[in-house]
Amino acid sequence: MEVLWVVLGILVVLAIVTVDSTSALRTSSPHELRIDVVGKLWWWEVRYPGTGVVTANEIHIPRGTPINIHLTSDNVIHSFWVPELAGKMDTIPGQPNNLEFTADQVGTYRGRCAEFCGLQHAHMGFAVVVETPADYGRWLARRERVPLEPASEEAAAGQLVFEREACAGCHTIRGTDAHGTAGPDLTDVGSRGRLGADTVPNTAPNMRDWIRDAQSLKPGISMPSFRSLPERDIAALATYLESLK
Repeated sequence: MEVLWVVLGILVVLAIVTVDSTSALRTSSPHELRIDVVGKLWWWEVRYPGTGVVTANEIHIPRGTPINIHLTSDNVIHSFWVPELAGKMDTIPGQPNNLEFTADQVGTYRGRCAEFCGLQHAHMGFAVVVETPADYGRWLARRERVPLEPASEEAAAGQLVFEREACAGCHTIRGTDAHGTAGPDLTDVGSRGRLGADTVPNTAPNMRDWIRDAQSLKPGISMPSFRSLPERDIAALATYLESLK
């Protein structure tokens, strides 16, 4: 019995230490940069707390700064993995996890979902862009500003198409009447390197193809096809979205 009580005492102590340590790990240090990332179907929402910056599938961070990626999911379990920067960490509905790391080299690092999550699991990629602190500061300052008015007639026509069609009901563009939450925030979509969570490069032809029939590029996603739109409207809409930087 004495041995049993000793073993039970040790287990209780270990349990208390584990709970305390886990709680400490989930508490951000004041010296860390916290970034909130939510696993979606099949893309990543990225928020910078304390700013108005919301983006998707690209995470910009400053070199040499401790980073705390606060991970959640609003659907199924995903796994956030950037092999060159940190280990895997699951994103679990209702169970936030924190992934901490410091990036020492400027560059772009590819990330993937490492937990099978459905039809488009293979096309749920993202990029972590490590910049100098000065470049990161400039990037963040640009993203905090409301986008400028369209600079060309075609882009202005594209904005009208965006607000007239279902786009504005699913997506947000700051400074406009579009406040949808079903799809990625598009406020800076023109600056992103790739479309569809790393599905295709972000080029003008690919943007037009994505608008026209995203289902042909990434079947099963929530975005419907717009093949019934006139080609001039698709071209104008693509011009407008590519201008959002």
